Amino acid sequence: MLPLVFLPATPVLLAGRGPAYEKRRALLEGAGLARLTLREGRPEEAALEGRQLVFGAGLDAADSEWLAAAARARGLPVNIEDVPHLCDFHVPALVRRGDLLLSVSTAGAAPALAALLRAWLEEAFGEEWAARLEEVAALRAELRAAGHPPAEVMRGVRAHLDAAGWLAALPRPGQPVRS
Repeated sequence: MLPLVFLPATPVLLAGRGPAYEKRRALLEGAGLARLTLREGRPEEAALEGRQLVFGAGLDAADSEWLAAAARARGLPVNIEDVPHLCDFHVPALVRRGDLLLSVSTAGAAPALAALLRAWLEEAFGEEWAARLEEVAALRAELRAAGHPPAEVMRGVRAHLDAAGWLAALPRPGQPVRS
């Protein structure tokens, strides 16, 4: 397994219908994908043109098979929700706090474990982590703009994190998250 993060400019196609389609749509829109093409039901072949990633959700077996084959024929990675043999990749359990993205994957071997770990991460890394990331990113940019070499930038950011105590305050799994 190799986790990847696709940038907002990645051209993506989502095809499908029903609750599975809407759930996947919310996930992809929440990721800020600016070039997301949505097609309810089976898409026309032209919808695959210019795409770099293909998702299918809520399609019947025949449409799922067609979409996977059409994507693969064009060299496009495809994910057909809940049909592992039609997937070139899967989407891990995600926790998003602004630009901070935490993910958990068990390669499909233990979805319940991934769900429990995601729930723990959601509690341990509350909404305040979006602002914390912005703060650390601003410090990094400031240090770089001042001409500090990468090792000094890293030390400066680490010193800031240590002083803030955010990481030290994280609970260990099994401990209460909030007191």
